[in-house]
Amino acid sequence: MANFTVVRGFLLMGFSKTWELQVLHAILFLLIYLVALMGNLLIFTLISLDRYLHTPMYFFLKNLSFLDLCLISTIVPKSITNFLSHRHSISFLGCVLQVFLVILCSGSELLLLTAMSYDRYVAICQPLHYEVIMNKRNCLRMAAASWITGGLFGALYSANIFSLPFCGSNEIHQFFCDVSSLLRISCSETYIAVDVSVAIGISLAIFCSISIAISYGHIFSTVLKIPTSERRSKAFSTCLPHLIVLLIFITTGFMDHLKPPWDSASVLDMLLPMFYIVVPPTLNPVIYSLRNKDIKISVKKLIAWKHFPEGLITKSFP
Repeated sequence: MANFTVVRGFLLMGFSKTWELQVLHAILFLLIYLVALMGNLLIFTLISLDRYLHTPMYFFLKNLSFLDLCLISTIVPKSITNFLSHRHSISFLGCVLQVFLVILCSGSELLLLTAMSYDRYVAICQPLHYEVIMNKRNCLRMAAASWITGGLFGALYSANIFSLPFCGSNEIHQFFCDVSSLLRISCSETYIAVDVSVAIGISLAIFCSISIAISYGHIFSTVLKIPTSERRSKAFSTCLPHLIVLLIFITTGFMDHLKPPWDSASVLDMLLPMFYIVVPPTLNPVIYSLRNKDIKISVKKLIAWKHFPEGLITKSFP
């Protein structure tokens, strides 16, 4: 009979064992986290307060900001603590929670980005039917479906992964508990349940990618037919940032999860999760606010409302 050790916790080894580099990583992660936190909180607050932003596009953007906050808060604060301490430990339940929340937020975000691409397709390609198709009930259903599906996948992944036996070293060569690193330290030689979960997840990701590609194919085809360059530029400026972040999110996620678990850990394994866990929550607020006239106007109204709450701008922020 095999001798398995009961694992009560794991060690997150991070990027380096050198103290100076760990401090540098902690400072870098802290700056990234503060940018993501302030940006997403600002967008969430603006959309909640300004009734002129209560449209389907901004409803989905508000949900995206909340998901980004949850995703980066699940990983980065714990990583900063580990970088600055000599323990580098995470409890078994803490690791389970990290895996569950990362899959929940990532899966929900992918589905939400798919809904956002459909929203842009209807707005640009079928503008006369926009209010009928993207009504409040349908938007709520899309958002709820994204959250529920992400939660189901999170529960499925975490249950299957942590049902495997772990033996030997409990060192995870990553800055958080991820699926590939956990499979490397598992005693099990077969991962049928995990493979099924991954196959289902990849199938869903492929379906979302195809749906997004079809939506943007129709969008770009319609935009190129617009006679005025100003309207074409406005349509492209709305869609291209969304598409860029989406491509980063999907391609790096695919590369990370399609890598065989028995391969040895490398620097690339450390960097890939950065691009689908840390980078999108940081870039999304910047991309959606810097090029967005409505967000800029809402920021100005919020500043004016804070200084003159009983002036004319009270009509904008009820």
